[in-house]
Amino acid sequence: MPERETIRRARRDKRQGKAPTTQAGEFVREEIHHIREGKHGAASTKQAIAIGLSKARRAGVKLAPPRTGSARTRRQAARDLRKSRSRSRRSTKRARAVRRALKGEPRRAASKRALSRQAHQAARRRRRATSARS
Repeated sequence: MPERETIRRARRDKRQGKAPTTQAGEFVREEIHHIREGKHGAASTKQAIAIGLSKARRAGVKLAPPRTGSARTRRQAARDLRKSRSRSRRSTKRARAVRRALKGEPRRAASKRALSRQAHQAARRRRRATSARS
């Protein structure tokens, strides 16, 4: 469950007319903070970002599923969008299992170095995609 402050920030972004990705950024930010404070870990920086985006979709941010990626990833994003419409709670047992699995993951996924590397790689992929289109 996202923190109330995170939802408030995302709603403020929406009111200001900012893009859904910007609104979702608040949830990713929260996830990075959770990892850094030791609440849980993540196998990779990509996973940490994915968890944040998933939370954003479930909270109602109209974030489109990724254009690229596996069919499974797109299915999960679509499921998250459906979850935002229905107000069903995740079972306690499942929530506990997820938290327990993430507890064992390393914390380095949210380090400045890891985030920087991820940002650089993403930027390079974007650059290559735009040059291939033109």
